[in-house]
Amino acid sequence: MKKTYHTSNKKAILETATFAGGCFWCVEAAFVVMSGVISVTSGYAGGKEKNPSYEQVSSGKTGHVEAVQIVVDKNKISYNDLLDLFWRQIDPGDDKGQFVDRGSQYKPVIFYHTPEQKKLAEKSKKKLQEMKKFDQQILTEIVPFKSFYPAEEYHQNYYKKNPLGYKMYKLGSGRDQFLKQVWSKR
Repeated sequence: MKKTYHTSNKKAILETATFAGGCFWCVEAAFVVMSGVISVTSGYAGGKEKNPSYEQVSSGKTGHVEAVQIVVDKNKISYNDLLDLFWRQIDPGDDKGQFVDRGSQYKPVIFYHTPEQKKLAEKSKKKLQEMKKFDQQILTEIVPFKSFYPAEEYHQNYYKKNPLGYKMYKLGSGRDQFLKQVWSKR
């Protein structure tokens, strides 16, 4: 989805990206600080149920995954930049969940909105596999975007609203330790 709007004297070109990488609190917090990011919304993608609740998605029966939808100004940040950050937030070889969160609702997925995003995501995935950064095969799915439903308000900006709870969750999940181990070697 591309939209154009004016900020100051410069035209901004908006692009939407949707990623699932386990707990949406952690993924949202990683993207919101990037320059060029206009908004990040936690929600649910990939399932058939319309407007699912957290409880429904958590059951693993709706087909949705916890995801984030990111709107960026393409003049300031590229889709490749988003992909690079996404890979550094997940365990791409674990399609049964992410870290302490287990189940299909936590698997990593890239939802492409355009043929160009699909091409870039596939190229990025191949490059990551060739880096041999991970011992296992990269199992992160790349699928067409169909729908996204924002999560309940208490999930939005959770890292800001509940900083201590967020920090404790993130540390206890094993995410930080895994990512530090994998990416500090580079």
